[in-house]
Formats: sequence, C-alpha cells, structure tokens
Amino acid sequence: MAELHDLTALEQLERLRRGEIGPADLVEHYLARIERFDSGADGLGAFVEVTAPAARERAAALLEQPRALALWGLPSADKDLVDRAGVPTRYGSRAFADHVPESSDELVETLDAAGAISLGKTSTPEFGMPSYTEPLSGRPARNPYDPALGAGGSSGGAAVAVAAGLLPFAPGSDGGGSVRIPAAATGLVGLKPSRGRIPASPGFTNLGGLGVAGPLARTVTDAALLFDAMIGDGRLDYATSAPSWDGGAYLNAAVRGEGRFQLGVTTSSPWETAYELIVEPEAQDALRVAREHLDAIGHGLEEFRLEPEDGYAPAFTTLWQGGAAGIRIEGEQFDQVEPLTRWLVETGRRLGARELAAALGWLTKYERRVIRQLSRFDAVLTPTLAMTPRPIGWYDAEDAMRNFAQQVQYTPFTSFVNVTGLPAITLPVHVTETGLPMGVQLIGRPGAEHVLLAIGAQLERRLNWHDRHPPQWRDGAAA
Repeated sequence: MAELHDLTALEQLERLRRGEIGPADLVEHYLARIERFDSGADGLGAFVEVTAPAARERAAALLEQPRALALWGLPSADKDLVDRAGVPTRYGSRAFADHVPESSDELVETLDAAGAISLGKTSTPEFGMPSYTEPLSGRPARNPYDPALGAGGSSGGAAVAVAAGLLPFAPGSDGGGSVRIPAAATGLVGLKPSRGRIPASPGFTNLGGLGVAGPLARTVTDAALLFDAMIGDGRLDYATSAPSWDGGAYLNAAVRGEGRFQLGVTTSSPWETAYELIVEPEAQDALRVAREHLDAIGHGLEEFRLEPEDGYAPAFTTLWQGGAAGIRIEGEQFDQVEPLTRWLVETGRRLGARELAAALGWLTKYERRVIRQLSRFDAVLTPTLAMTPRPIGWYDAEDAMRNFAQQVQYTPFTSFVNVTGLPAITLPVHVTETGLPMGVQLIGRPGAEHVLLAIGAQLERRLNWHDRHPPQWRDGAAA
C-alpha cells in the first residue's frame, strides 16, 4: 500500500486540493519520518532544526487560506543559510550557534505566500562555502544510499531530506554547484536557474552574481512546481532580469516534455589547466547513458571542447575569496570557524581592490566567451560530478588549499555555469554497480529553463528514476 511520501509533490498537492488529505496529515507524516531516520547521532543529518510546533500551527492556519495557492499545504524546509524570523539560523557555523534572526529573508516569505509549510532548517556546510556538508558545528549530511558517504553540498541537508522521503521537495541555493552537486550525489533533480530569474534570490546581491536559489526534487515536474513558486509574482526589483519565456508556468514545460534539440556534449572544464582532473568511469557511464537515450529520443548530439582558459582558476579563486571576505566574523570568532573558512576569509580580506576588480573584469569577459561558444547548441551535456560520492572525512580538514583542490577535482563542471549566469539542471540518469546514483548536467541558453525541464522530462519517462529509492524509503528496508 502506497504511503504519502510515495506520492510525488504534485500528486500530494492534487490530493490536498481535492480534500482527500489535509496539511496536518502531511506534516505529521513527514515529522514522523524525520524523527525515525534523522534524529540522533546516527541519523542522516538532514536537519539542524525541526520546528514541529510551528509546522502544526501553520498547517491549521492554512485551512483558512485558498487551496489555489501554488504550494498549499506542502511541507518544505529552509536551508540553514536562509533567515526565518524566530528560528535559529547558524549558517553551519559554531560562530553563530546562538543566532536567532528577527526578520525573514525574502525567499522564506515567497514560499510562505505560496502556501508551503516549513518543517525546520536543513544542514549546510559553514557559510555554504564548501561543496560537501560536514560542518564541525553539527552532524554530517549522510548519503541515504550509503551513510558512509557524503551527500555533497552546500544544499546537502536539503538533498538528503528529499532523497530519503523526509520532504517532498526542498529549496536550495547554488553559488558554485550547491544545488546540482548534492542532487547528483543523492539521485535527485536539481535546477540552478538563470541569474535574474528568481526575484527573491536574483543572483545580483552577491559578489560576481554567482549565487541563486533553486529547487531539489525527485521528479522534473516536482522541481518545476517548486521553481514556479520560488519565482512568485516574477516582479524583480532590478533593471536586469533573465530573458522571459512566453510559454507560461515552468510546470507546463515539464509536464509536456516536448521538443527535439541540438545538444553539445563535453567533458572539458575550465579548471583543467590548473588541476589534474580525472573523470571516473562511473561519471563516464552516466554520460554514456544520457547520450544513448537522448539520441534514441531524436536529439542531435555533437561532441566539442571548451576553449582552454588559463585565467579561470586564479580569477574564480580570487572571486571566491573576495566573497568570503564579507562573512560577518571578527576577532575571537575566528577561533570558532573551520580552517577552510578562515583561509578564505583572511585571504579575501588581504585582496586589494585592483586585484579583485581584475578578477571580476576577467570573469565578465569569460562569461561572454563561453556563451558565444555554446550559442550553437540548445543545451550542453556534461557530467555533474567527476567522481562518485565522496566518503565522509575524505576532504582535508586542516590543509585549506588541498581541500579547495579536492573540491575542484570532485566537481569541476559546475562553477563556470554560475560565473556565466546560465541555467543548468542535474538529472539522475545512472546507478553504479554498487547502487550509487550518478547524474549528468544539462546547461541551457540564457533564460531557457523550459528547455532543460522538457529534456529532463523526456529522460525521466524513459529511465523512471522516480522509482529508485534508498533503503530508508520503505520502513528502513531496501526498496
């Protein structure tokens, strides 16, 4: 007999609107699963804060709200980088262990207005800087498919919660791959929108315009459902926005899944001139599976390589350090942050204005060069990760520069998409011989999320990845 978490988010929403279930039913179902699989030292580490009383109160209050709201009654959670008034927000750091914000971020308000119910805060690495989620401030986010492995980051807790059936979907944020990386590691769909697409997290408010919010979900339609809600009314308080799409809601594009497109295929990375990169066989297998199915569907496929860019590694590293320089830690707080954070912040604060301006200028020109290279394709296919999910403790906790290099080697295909502001989606097309999910990345033209969702829906129909689940899915037994 199917349980509530067996239903997609869209199916749950339809039952809510028909009155077959109520918001409180979903809240209690997911809170019970969180208690069972996420609590205690041996739990999955998806949540850093569970707000059960507030969730129950919110479920009751929603009965007075219109059921036509985009996410009416659907549980979700806030990444622990996002402020919700009255709920501890620690940013994954011991330095903010007692921080309780007095106001909420705009993304929280947008999802609340859509009718979602937050069950708490999902785990993130310290200040969201690393691509893995093993903060010293709390538990690591464990991969539901093998708890000895990590879930990636920085939206690692959100990915674990969705993959293990603790939430139907969850918002994340992506400044260098932080939605796509954990999605690939845990068998999910993860969408990084175009810069300027989501008004509550447009990508213009952080250095270099790297970071945007995006959805994590088990299906393409669920990702589109949450994506539409994150966009909200679409009014952007900036002069620049992503190119508009005339087809209406993105859920429509995902449901229809129509079109044949010309796709580029590459395993090249702008990091390859500075680091030794090895695309492991499992990542190559995922790319092969995607190519075979895309070819069978009727898409055109053409291999190509990005032009080598010796300046990318130093420019991006400077930008990453410069962004870290603004983290609000001073004095004795430095004793409470992790070595990687301390290195990034201290190095960033030593940067001169000329050095930072040069890096920003170089990356702006790089953005234009890459978009021109990709312009002959409707989308570009790459691996999402170069390796299988990494063991917990694999990253060097003391040597910050080696740690940074390890992150590049694990995920060399994601950060340049943030630099260029392009949309990209991770799709869980493959499972290794040992049962680990492996994903591929599709990179779209500016503002072309609808194309990525359509192609993703086509692959999902053939591969049925929504039927794959980790052991926790069915009462703790293998599904």
